Amino acid sequence: MTNVSSTADDILACARTLIIAGGYNGFSYADIADVVGIRKPSIHHHFASKVDLVRTLVSRYREEAAAGLSAIERNIPDPGVQLKSYLAYWEACIKDATAPFCVCALLASELPLLPEEVALEVRAHFRALASWLTSVMERGKRQGRLQLAGTARVEAEGFMATVHGAMLSARAYGDPKMFGVITRPLLERLSATR
Repeated sequence: MTNVSSTADDILACARTLIIAGGYNGFSYADIADVVGIRKPSIHHHFASKVDLVRTLVSRYREEAAAGLSAIERNIPDPGVQLKSYLAYWEACIKDATAPFCVCALLASELPLLPEEVALEVRAHFRALASWLTSVMERGKRQGRLQLAGTARVEAEGFMATVHGAMLSARAYGDPKMFGVITRPLLERLSATR
């Protein structure tokens, strides 16, 4: 059973890399078969269709993101430091190319073309991330740790959009440092101790 699970995990990891490189329509089962070293029918054994594969991938991505945000909540009490930690995670991923782009942000740019099952998962990721960021903003304001220019929800949406835009700029410029160049002023603006 371990081999079956391992093969499915290898397929998902490969699909994730290919989506980050070229989007939903930028890969096929043949591409995955070549990289993973299996035949296309083996992929169909694990994932009947590309929709099933990508829906599963985004669902797992959402679980990983939720676990990461929960770890930040458990280990870091200060809301400002929580935001800083979230940004540091992405800055490190972009710098070492382990995850140079949020899979859901990339897929969101293709939303009009995505199958509905995948689009629902992508939207759910955005809602969950916005909800977490909103709660961080609310706690930060209440504790006097963050200075908000608008409502917590508006600040959360702006924060999320800035992070995703910074990922895009880092990619467009071919310079991982652009992520920090764009996001550092956002943290400085939110800091109540400016």
